[in-house]
This record gives sequence, structure tokens and C-alpha cells, in this order.
Amino acid sequence: MSRSNLEILAYETTPLGDLCLRRRELLSRPGTVITEITLDHQLLMSSHNTVSERALATEALAHHSGHELSVLIAGLGLGYTAAAVLQSERVERLEVIELFPAVVGFLRDGLVPLSSELLADARFGVHEGDAYAMLHREAVERWDLVLIDVDHSPEDHLGMGNEAFYTRSGLVRAKNHLAPGGILAVWSYADSSPFVEALHAAFDVVEVVSVRYVNDLVDEDHTDWLFLARD
Repeated sequence: MSRSNLEILAYETTPLGDLCLRRRELLSRPGTVITEITLDHQLLMSSHNTVSERALATEALAHHSGHELSVLIAGLGLGYTAAAVLQSERVERLEVIELFPAVVGFLRDGLVPLSSELLADARFGVHEGDAYAMLHREAVERWDLVLIDVDHSPEDHLGMGNEAFYTRSGLVRAKNHLAPGGILAVWSYADSSPFVEALHAAFDVVEVVSVRYVNDLVDEDHTDWLFLARD
């Protein structure tokens, strides 16, 4: 670790801004090193607090009783949702679609903490692409679980053009990518009544799960939200 306690592992310019992968030692906890992804200097993902990212996987799996499951994740991040999915022996295949080619590169180059674990699992695959555009098209393949962790919330989008997904018509198109009994699960940092209403209009069963944890870096309680829907 550098004398400044910050190491830049990779830096890429993207259409949405400057993407940075960094590693830093917590000044308040010498010896504790975390990995982070930022976009235009705003934190996207941290290896320090991964409770809700892992809960996106475990909650969705808990709501599906099937075996030999196929799982699609939109948004790779640092891989904690994917790793939680692969903890289940009921999962036969996992594919991750990631918007930023650089983030896929971080994983393949071994720059993130879970690189070796994910790449060593034969059930795991990852490719570059726009998940929202894919879910808007006609389905080529149907999945038992579709997990979305791309936007900050249904009202706070990472980029332009994602709005349609959060509408009734967008969700109906996305539902066509689910196998019978399949579950759609969406991560958010905030609750969203309009999105819940759109989910109810598109699906038979909707559940909103709050994931509460203590952000011990700032000693504050924090709540993220998971939206789960199925027919």
C-alpha cells in the first residue's frame, strides 16, 4: 500500500464518466484494505459493505424452490452477488451481463478480491452488454432468476435510456425472459412506490425486502431495498 493509503489499480474513460478501480487502507483501521469502484469520483461498489449485494442473491434463491437453476445477473460490480449465487448447489449456470467492458477486465485480470473464486467456477460466465436493452428485446433464452443491480434506484439511473425498464410495459417485456416460476429481483438504495405499483401491474406476486445494516465506517444505520416479483 502506498504511503497515501490509496492505490489506483485501473482507470478508464467511459461514455458515462471516468471509471476507477482503487484499493485503500482504512485510516481508522490500519491493516484493513478494501477495494472500490468509482464513477466520476462517486462510489459505485465497495468490498467493505456487501450485505445487500449478497442478499439480492440469497433472497431470490430462497423464493425459488427449483433445482438446476439458470441465473442471469445484470451488473457485475465486484462480484459479491455472483459469488453468493454460486454458493447454492441448486444453481446449474450463472451468466453475468456487465455494461462496462473495463469492469469485466478488472475481473479477468485478477484485480478484484473474488476474481480467482469466480473464474474457477465452471458454472460462471460473464460478457459485456446492456442488460436493459437485452431485457427489452424478444427472449432468446429464459432464466429461473434474473437479478438486477445496475442503477442506484428506480428513480436514480446510472445512465440514460434505462427508464423504460421500470414501467409496466418494460417489466412485461422483461418477464418474457423468465422461465415458468421465474423470479425477477432488483436492488436499490431507496424504496420506490411507483416501481412497486408497476411491478404489481406486471406480476402476480410482489415482495419488497429491506436490508438493514450498520455502516461502521461512519457509524450509521443504512437500509437498501430489494424488489422481488413473480407470477
